[in-house]
Formats: sequence, C-alpha cells, structure tokens
Amino acid sequence: MNTENIPTVPAKSIVYRTQSPDEWFGLDYNMNIYRGCSHGCIYCDSRSDCFRNADFDTVKIKENTLQIIRDDLRRKAKNGIIGTGAMCDPYCHLEERLKLTRHSLELINAFNFGVAPITKSNLIVRDADILLDIKAHSPTMVRFTITTADDTLCKQLEPNVSTTSERLEALQNLAGQGIFCGVLMMPILPFINDTEENIRGILRMAKEAGAQFVYPSMGTTLRQGSREYFYAHLDKLFPGIKEKYIKRYGMRYHCPSPNAKKLWSIFSAECERLGLLYDMKAIIYHYKAGYGDRQLRLF
Repeated sequence: MNTENIPTVPAKSIVYRTQSPDEWFGLDYNMNIYRGCSHGCIYCDSRSDCFRNADFDTVKIKENTLQIIRDDLRRKAKNGIIGTGAMCDPYCHLEERLKLTRHSLELINAFNFGVAPITKSNLIVRDADILLDIKAHSPTMVRFTITTADDTLCKQLEPNVSTTSERLEALQNLAGQGIFCGVLMMPILPFINDTEENIRGILRMAKEAGAQFVYPSMGTTLRQGSREYFYAHLDKLFPGIKEKYIKRYGMRYHCPSPNAKKLWSIFSAECERLGLLYDMKAIIYHYKAGYGDRQLRLF
C-alpha cells in the first residue's frame, strides 16, 4: 500500500464501544477509518469546530490503521455490530487506491463481527464479496445517505459524491445479492429539499431499488464551523435562502423543516403503502432476525 504524501494522524484506538446501542441501529461499536472527507457536502456537520478538524477537506489516514483495528477487535470481550461512516465516509476517494475500508472489513469478518457502513459512494459494491461473508455469520446492513431524488440538486448539495441515481444502482446491486440495505433520508434541508415531491420521489426510488427501510430527519443541524460553510454555499447556490435560515433559526443547533409535521405524515403513510420499514426498532429487529446470539463471542 503506497501512502506516500498522504497526511497521517496518530491514533491509539479506532473501534469504540457505543453508548446506547439500541437507539441507533442497534450498533455495538463505531469506527472511523479516515479523518476528513473529500465529498464536499455543503451541510456536513462533521465540519463543526467542536470536532477540531480545521482542514476537513484534506483526507488523512490514521497511523497503523489496520494493526490498531486488529488489536481493537482482538481485545473486545464480546463481538457485535460495528458501524462506520458516522463522521467520515469510509468510501472517500482515497479508498479506491488504499483499500483501508476493504481490509478493515476483512478483519471484521475474520473476528466474526457484524457491520453496518454508511456511505454516499457506489464504491461499496466492490466489497460485496466480504459483506456477504460477514452476513453468513453476523448481522450486516448497508445504509446509503440520500437527500434528494434529483441528480442535479444532488451535485449542488454533494458535489463530489456518487449521484443519487448511482447510489441507488449500488443499493440495487447489493440488495439483489441479499444484503439488507436501506436509505438514510437526511438531511432534509429547510427551504431546499423539504418538499412533498422530493419525499415521495426518494421513497419510490428506494423501493424500486430494493431498499428495505428508509430512516428520515426532517431538518438539519447547524453549529459553529459547519454553519458558516453552509451559509457561504447558500449565498452562491440559493440566493436569499441564508436569510430565511437566520430569521427562523438564529443560532439554533437543530433546524427542523417548517413543513416537518406535514412531511412526516406523508412520509409515514407512503412507507406503509410501499412496505418500507421506517421505525428504528423494526429496522433493528429485521436486520438482526435469525442471528440470535451467534454474533456474540465470549473469550
């Protein structure tokens, strides 16, 4: 693996125990392989100053990544399900060359853990073989973040990622191989993509691609660092929208859509009609069904 000229950051551990595993997809552990992201999403909360990653657009790798992950997994008292992608997409542009995520999945498979990545990249299809190996012994779930049914708007909001249609093709590929897949429909940005047409469009396309669930957030979050970046891009892309945010939300962290109640009603009714899961407990139950305690191992 040639990592010459790629910036690095030190790390003592990478796979961390989650605080409330039953509240967010039933995850037992989380890991972030890369630091920073090259996707350029204008709304990304990971840009916030509180995460102390000023040069967020420069992707850095953690020193001795695979050795640390191996040692982390070896030391766990019990195995379980590992989420990845909460802070930085595991399929950033460097991953195509470095394959750190792929090799991490190989370790997860070797130690009999389950896995639940989040991504906006169709590169994940490359690793279908390992995901299927993991699925043979432990719960496995792939979550694609999708914010808009329109590819043109997608390229404005998320300029360097696989388009919505490309992500849905990747979902269809993985779901067709028997992997439990779904959509994180978030953020739904006030005054931009918080429309009935967009909600219905995402749900229809997700169902057609073979998604088993869609989990939404009818709004966005803004805090110091991410707010300034977001507002600067609103001025370029959607003149006048920044002023609506300032007037309605001020310096608030949570910014729900003014249409949230109506959109939730449309969303839930449409999920029921299409047969898509959208309740967190139901999603967790279905992707873990049939495994029992097989994913747990006591040393």
